Amino acid sequence: MDDLNAFVPGPQPDLPGEPGGPLAGLTFAAKDLFDVAGFPTGAGNPDWLRTHPLPGRHATAVAAMLAAGAHLKGKTQTDELAFSLNGENAHYGTPRNPRAPGRIPGGSSSGSASAVAGGVVETALGTDTGGSVRVPAAYCGLYGMRPSHGAIAVAGLVPLAPRFDTVGWFARDAATLARVGRVLLPPADPTPITRLLALEDAFALAGAAVTEALAPALVALPERAPLTLAPEGLGAWFTAFRILQGQDIWRTHGAWIAATRPHFGPGIAERFAWAASITAAEGAEAEAGRARALARLEAVLAPGTALVLPTTPGIAPRLATPPAELDGFRTRTMTLTCIAGLGGLPQITLPFAQSEGCPLGLSLIGPRGADRALLAFAETLTPPQE
Repeated sequence: MDDLNAFVPGPQPDLPGEPGGPLAGLTFAAKDLFDVAGFPTGAGNPDWLRTHPLPGRHATAVAAMLAAGAHLKGKTQTDELAFSLNGENAHYGTPRNPRAPGRIPGGSSSGSASAVAGGVVETALGTDTGGSVRVPAAYCGLYGMRPSHGAIAVAGLVPLAPRFDTVGWFARDAATLARVGRVLLPPADPTPITRLLALEDAFALAGAAVTEALAPALVALPERAPLTLAPEGLGAWFTAFRILQGQDIWRTHGAWIAATRPHFGPGIAERFAWAASITAAEGAEAEAGRARALARLEAVLAPGTALVLPTTPGIAPRLATPPAELDGFRTRTMTLTCIAGLGGLPQITLPFAQSEGCPLGLSLIGPRGADRALLAFAETLTPPQE
């Protein structure tokens, strides 16, 4: 019985990996955006499930995990077509957050985070476009990895916004997170992480309470230099990301939505309708904003450097939080997560803090391609004593 509501309804894949591989003995789950041969890919929406055939082959990331010896134990819940950060699915319910009862697990990789945090599996695949691994990892007290854009193949994966989509994963410890990374990621950037820059504007956006709660976690890191990343304001970066992501989402799914007229739950329907309304002029302005952000990131992220920031502006919101309040928190959250999204950068979330008895994540963002260096650096860090 799935006490966490972490897994999709129906029969579950139970596929042993190849014996003797580097992930032998490791159990994993896969978000219901990843194809598993012979099992439906529902993408969190009954109309998607109804209008798409059974896949005949595994998604590339699933196949890589199996070939490395990991044992697939099931497919996990996702927000509809991954277009949310909350983890509340109107059709299938909300996976439980084992580390913050009564609060949302975060989405859209909600089921994967719930399954790992609840001890059902040791790791799980998710996807991260605007924060959908980083946010649930922070809410559920997990290590979470969003890799450099394009580092891991997305074949066999239901897309959201391909220019930003990444394959990510969760673990309860840094060693397991790195172990999976050594299988999924391309060869390492040899430059280790030796310099940290603490983003003053990101901490200011998160607020005094979050900054205070993260203070002991910061002590666990080597010495850091302060930096204001976006002199024009991180809000401008979020606006650019939001517009470009929305354009890409509508290009990807607009024809299917127009033909199928699927039923979406609250919030999801409104986001797709907004994506359809974006104008070419808004897109051009957002492209210019992204170009400015990329230039700034290139200037500050020299090899061996990592940015330090809060993963989210607070702990997981409570279940049944009013939609307007939840949307406001989502905007603040994506103002933090858009940094890695705009740059196509790797980001690791560390479960190094608590507030009000609930998990709170601290993040490191590295240069593009420094994924393995970030994972190796995380393995050297000792979480502060609770």
